[in-house]
Amino acid sequence: MLSENQSFGTDFILLGLFSQSKSPTLFYSMIVIIFIVALTGNATLVLLIQSDPHLHTPMYFFISQLSLMDMMYISVTVPKMLLDQVIGIHNISAPSCGIQMFLHLTLMGSELFLLAAMSYDRYMAICHPLRYPILMNHRVCMLLAIVCWFLGSVDGFTLTPITMNFPFCKSREIQHFFCEVLALLKLSCSDTSLYEIVMYLCCVLMLLIPVIVILSSYSLILLTVYRMNSAMGHRKAFVTCSSHITAVVLFFGAAVYNYMLPPSYHTAEKDMMVSFFYTILTPVINPLIYSVRNKDITAALKKILWSKVFFFNFQK
Repeated sequence: MLSENQSFGTDFILLGLFSQSKSPTLFYSMIVIIFIVALTGNATLVLLIQSDPHLHTPMYFFISQLSLMDMMYISVTVPKMLLDQVIGIHNISAPSCGIQMFLHLTLMGSELFLLAAMSYDRYMAICHPLRYPILMNHRVCMLLAIVCWFLGSVDGFTLTPITMNFPFCKSREIQHFFCEVLALLKLSCSDTSLYEIVMYLCCVLMLLIPVIVILSSYSLILLTVYRMNSAMGHRKAFVTCSSHITAVVLFFGAAVYNYMLPPSYHTAEKDMMVSFFYTILTPVINPLIYSVRNKDITAALKKILWSKVFFFNFQK
């Protein structure tokens, strides 16, 4: 009897986004385009940063890490969702569900801490420009990136096993397009209130630490910029930080809604829309944020394109 109730005995059914759409074919085509654009944009950023020596700086190292996370983030949920819609089977086995949940939690947590590390990098660059190359050398950047990945994985390793070991004897239909913790807990036939409180406190901590780092960094940056006499320095600092602030607001806003607002604010439809925003749309938006107004990125892209054109003409 126990094995029949446990999640590892029966597949779950992901109802997904398409069940809510009035035009599933159009919506499907839109998500395919978004997925391709997200992968292309982020992969291009990573390749540009790796190939151009002028972009081998701490700021672009962290941007390449963010792009890598975004590529993995959107790949955790979207390919299965698209494949399920084509073949008409929306089942997901319990082990696959657990893996998807772990990867989602790990990548989300890692990105939260990475955004904090990026704000710290901007603080060091603007407030301590003379010591910046020493204080933010490659070894320090690698260490910060590893810490971000590790802290994100702690979230995944903590929440995934507990969630997947609850008995699920209600409906097997998950009101979501991936195995999200809160959506899965609604299917449990046991009392999950204590676990939800602990999870809430864990999520508050996961959000609070990066938020403190980000607010502290930008408070000191604003103070330093205010003391500058150079209008050029003001503009350079604003351009450097504005892209990052935009990414922070978008990602943290969605995370706060999902994991910090009380249940009365949540519905299955709202939760899916917010999750759609930060798991599918954000990986598309981030490359645009960090490339459109960035002269170094556009210059590196032009240089590669011109070298390809020259090589092609030379071959002819």
